[in-house]
Amino acid sequence: MKNICVFGLGYIGLPTAALFAHHGANVVGVDVNPHAVDTINQGKIHIVEPGLEAIVKTAVDKGRLKASLTPVHSDAYLIAVPTPFKGDNHEPDLSYIQAVSKALAPLLEKGDVVILESTSPVGATEQMVEWLAEARADLTFPKYHEPDIEADIYVAYCPERVLPGKVVEELISNDRIIGGMTKESTNKAKEVYRIFVEGELLETNSRTAEMAKLTENASRDVSIAFANELSIISDKLDINVWELIELANHHPRVNILQPGAGVGGHCIAVDPWFIVNQNPDEAKIIRAAREINDSKPDWVIGKINAEIDKLKAQGIEKPAVALLGLAFKPNIDDLRESPAVKIAEDMLQRSDINLLLVEPNIKCLPSILSKGDLVHIDDISKDIDCIFILVKHRDFNAINFNNIISFV
Repeated sequence: MKNICVFGLGYIGLPTAALFAHHGANVVGVDVNPHAVDTINQGKIHIVEPGLEAIVKTAVDKGRLKASLTPVHSDAYLIAVPTPFKGDNHEPDLSYIQAVSKALAPLLEKGDVVILESTSPVGATEQMVEWLAEARADLTFPKYHEPDIEADIYVAYCPERVLPGKVVEELISNDRIIGGMTKESTNKAKEVYRIFVEGELLETNSRTAEMAKLTENASRDVSIAFANELSIISDKLDINVWELIELANHHPRVNILQPGAGVGGHCIAVDPWFIVNQNPDEAKIIRAAREINDSKPDWVIGKINAEIDKLKAQGIEKPAVALLGLAFKPNIDDLRESPAVKIAEDMLQRSDINLLLVEPNIKCLPSILSKGDLVHIDDISKDIDCIFILVKHRDFNAINFNNIISFV
């Protein structure tokens, strides 16, 4: 597997492409964003991820990594494009995978390997194969129910399971699920990942691999929902939830997570809905957890508005208010599905406050918050009326104001 093509150069695709190149493969990374392509070809990165830029620069300088707007024929193709949902029923949107399938199909040759990494509903890999087969009637493709029958093209589903901020480290060290459409597809996909993965390569089929990824994130979502619901109950009962959780966690078999302003990111905030969408009558706990976590930002907004009302009742006509943190989790720049962004968007609708937004990991606000003022933490003055911490960035640890309210 000397030549690899990676579709999608975002938070997963770029580190993956860079590590393949770092370990000797010739890699072409494909993205629809010209800025991302140009930045990478300069040996730089367009995202925040510790340790990644040095690897990208070395790979680009050695000619092992190149970014492009168009794909080229390779021995293996990895697809790491977004899979959002659409509509009120959270129906999975596979249009990005379909677009890649259309671009990829003309390049395929017998013996090539196609690996889907994008978090997807169960059956998405089979759907991708259908799109590829429709475009290439001259080739044979694997079938899920015929795992022992050989085909011209090897196809597998292999989800990532990494933590933002530690992606480079965990891509290498974490165990990896290898879900082949056929047994030989599993073997071929293992050859690809063994180029740099040091963790165990766990063999299964494509559907189980798809469900495993969704299950992992749904499990975490349920645990977070318990903590978030506990914080709401504790607030009603005038109990310090942080002390409560600390005490409860002294039980040898209890490990309650920390509550927050909600749940964001492209995984935990999205993936459980894929299970609910396909299994609406059965996924009762998973649905409840999603609804709890999706509603938490509204609860936070209510608490912020109540504090502002107190300030106005004290005679402060237009309170100065700061929201600290916009990313979906600490110490990253990723704003996808961030509850803090939703909270900031709602607060920007108020014309009776002076709102300052602080996010140390970005240089400009997203369009949805374009009416806001992005300021540096050092510019938050002592005389600001109220500060709300929405994300626990390390940059905020040294803040020592009396008027701070933390939701994390």
